Amino acid sequence: METRSKGKDTWYIPGGKREPGETDEQALIREVKEELDVAIDPTTISRYGIFQAPAHGKPEGTMVRMTCYQARYAGTLTPSAEVEEVAWFDYSKKGMTSAVDHLIFDDLKAKGLID
Repeated sequence: METRSKGKDTWYIPGGKREPGETDEQALIREVKEELDVAIDPTTISRYGIFQAPAHGKPEGTMVRMTCYQARYAGTLTPSAEVEEVAWFDYSKKGMTSAVDHLIFDDLKAKGLID
């Protein structure tokens, strides 16, 4: 699933940075609630992988490192906070995403998790 922030033309996998004192899991639960208005079931959180690539829209040489998780959620995915739009993407839409998302799409495709 991808999100597009208000005023942006590139799509991103939802997420964000940890606040001081937060664990990855706490940040995941908070960010998903803020951006998508659903509740993550903390008992279902599992690490998917870590991906690193040039940061989109940042000065050359700036890298982004994403630790990705998967989990079950309750509720209806609803754009909120800075998110304007939410969409489920298949592999054919990879080009609409950031460089780090390209790596994630390639990994999902190689594992047969997306078409």
